[in-house]
Amino acid sequence: MNKKVYEAVLSGKSDDNIKYTDFQNLIVDLGFEYKRQSGSHRIYYNEDIDESMNIQPRGNKAKGYQVEQLREYIQEYNLKN
Repeated sequence: MNKKVYEAVLSGKSDDNIKYTDFQNLIVDLGFEYKRQSGSHRIYYNEDIDESMNIQPRGNKAKGYQVEQLREYIQEYNLKN
């Protein structure tokens, strides 16, 4: 897991400045599995916590509200790699 990206997500200081590919990799590292894609929307699901992430890029960055959603999952479910 990229600790720098994990810490950036947890800090909440740069939600609109996380690279989309780094964000995707972090989601997978935290136990989410890619399930399907609809257009630019990629759906990831984590069976252990019964939650899903629906993500799509804004240019080459992750969308801030999706970073915030992942942070909430990390905190609520104590997700770590």
